[in-house]
Amino acid sequence: MVGGAPLPQVPRTMARQPHAKYPIKKLGLYGKIVAEVFLFLLTTKKGYIMEHTLPPLPYAKNALVPHISEETFDYHYGKHHQAYVTNLNNLIKGTEFENASLKDIIKKSSGGIYNNSAQIWNHTFFWNSMKPNGGGTPSGALADAINKKWGSLDEFKKAFQASAVGNFGSGWTWLVKKADGSVDIVNMGAAGTPLTTGDTALLTIDVWEHAYYIDYRNLRAKFVEVFLNSLANWDFAAANYGA
Repeated sequence: MVGGAPLPQVPRTMARQPHAKYPIKKLGLYGKIVAEVFLFLLTTKKGYIMEHTLPPLPYAKNALVPHISEETFDYHYGKHHQAYVTNLNNLIKGTEFENASLKDIIKKSSGGIYNNSAQIWNHTFFWNSMKPNGGGTPSGALADAINKKWGSLDEFKKAFQASAVGNFGSGWTWLVKKADGSVDIVNMGAAGTPLTTGDTALLTIDVWEHAYYIDYRNLRAKFVEVFLNSLANWDFAAANYGA
């Protein structure tokens, strides 16, 4: 949950390692439940491995066609996003982060653990920053904040487009809420995320080349334009702003 917005948390699975000395196969249903609870209390710290899993998309992989193809989701979500999850699970084994929440890992880690955990969160936020039949206009307090900062939605789009296209190399362009309630556009590189700053993330676009190359080749500007006009999920952004 990011503020009050419907951003799904990264699910975690709990895989119990075998305990031959505690056979429960022959117990009835009630007995199995009691036994599992007992084993959980007995072995939570040493006998269980907590793992992050790939969050489900908020829509079908073909829901954003023709703007983003199913093939892009097969690679970007199914391979790149999944790889960050797999990498993180491997990296945190035996560390202080083995049973930590994703947000805690992002805020307290560095190096490869930070990069992979932040990229899991960033991608989940990105998927939720888009929706079928998106674009349109924001409303309410968020619209007021955008108008106060840039004068109009059109001027905001020009500023966001320029920032995202000019974000050198691989990274993320964010619409954020500052501590005083104002809004701003922030460019971050690689695995940069507002979770490590005092800003609240409202909306983001992934400008790593793998985010758009299948559908737009090297035309990042076109990808950003389509994102703003046809994909941006302003309901999600407004919920984040109001959180």
